[in-house]
Amino acid sequence: MKKVGNHSSVARIFLLSLLFVFVTSVSLFAQEGDPVKGKTLFNLNCAACHHLDKNMTGPALRGVTERLDREWLHKWIRNSSEVIKSGDAYANKIFAEYKGSVMNPFPQLSEADIDDILAYTAQVKEEPKPEITAGGGAGATTSDSSNELVLGVLIVVLLVLVAVLYMVNKGLRNIAQAKGVELVEEKRPTLWQAFVKNQFLVIVSVIFLLLASAYLGYGYFMQLGVDKGYQPIQPIHYSHKIHAGDNGIDCKYCHSSARSSKTAGIPSLNVCMNCHENISDYNGEEDLEHGYTKAFYTEQIQKLYDAVGWDPVSRTYSKPQKPVKWIRIHNLPDFVYFDHSQHVSVAGLECQTCHGPVETMEVLEQYSDLTMGWCVDCHRATNVKMEGNEYYQKIHQELAKKYGVDKLTVAQMGGLECGKCHY
Repeated sequence: MKKVGNHSSVARIFLLSLLFVFVTSVSLFAQEGDPVKGKTLFNLNCAACHHLDKNMTGPALRGVTERLDREWLHKWIRNSSEVIKSGDAYANKIFAEYKGSVMNPFPQLSEADIDDILAYTAQVKEEPKPEITAGGGAGATTSDSSNELVLGVLIVVLLVLVAVLYMVNKGLRNIAQAKGVELVEEKRPTLWQAFVKNQFLVIVSVIFLLLASAYLGYGYFMQLGVDKGYQPIQPIHYSHKIHAGDNGIDCKYCHSSARSSKTAGIPSLNVCMNCHENISDYNGEEDLEHGYTKAFYTEQIQKLYDAVGWDPVSRTYSKPQKPVKWIRIHNLPDFVYFDHSQHVSVAGLECQTCHGPVETMEVLEQYSDLTMGWCVDCHRATNVKMEGNEYYQKIHQELAKKYGVDKLTVAQMGGLECGKCHY
């Protein structure tokens, strides 16, 4: 009699094998981590000192799991100081190479978080895609072709009309000549002759021309020195839209002297390098329509490095410096006194009040005309800020009774006196 094996035993072995494969796969996946979560964690915890592909305050981290043991990396990220104190040769080499910079410990990161970060650093670098310039596609070619076709048709129609009119004229002349009709060319006075003979029309025209000339001359001379809309091209393209708009940097972080000085000042390039020592590539949104690509913005950062003499490889200011010849945009006449601190710190005005929505400007321009009339209108419409301002309280109470108002404008407080702005 033929013996048959135990089917339940075979099924049990098969199920256990599947379970083993599943557990192994899950454990491997858990060790590898999630690169999407890792990118977020990297940007929050590591990006200030590390870049994937270039050395910064710390070394480049792309492919670090291929160079170093994963368990060692976990210990290093947890507390690098302890690894250095333990006498680890590689840890002390890195410590010496980066001039004693110690990485902050990250006890808040779980093992899974660290695996996610390492998974992000293990990703293969993507090759940049070729950029498509605006207007360079097939749609632009089709549009140009259709425009040329319409223009050609219009030219042909115009030529046909000219030919028809010429033939009609010639035909009428031939008919008149065949019937013996003599064509007499009537000599009419020219428009100028008719105008000169009408004395009333001449007087009215002269008066009109004199008034129009005076009006246009006044308008022209009143615009001298008014540079509203002035938008020069700077030697280094600086986007207020990216810095003040997208990144929300406060105006007074760069123009710090506006709080306590007459002028807002041009920020020192050292202020720029506070961030750009570690930000050498632009990874934000592009504006291909106007030619603002990632490569364009990265090139401007390189111009900044050239100006301050920064070497991103050795991370030292070891190159010759080159002064940046910025072009001034807002410029008041020498006989006008304007104090930024009085308006910013005392009056509490926002920078946008005079300079417009700079957080939306890719290329900065003069938003207001900055004329005397513009300043006077503002002083007449703006109430004096009294909250927390003991300096004005007594005089405000006396003048409020005099004018019979609860709130004094700057003009009522003496803001229209000549000596306030001219000296």
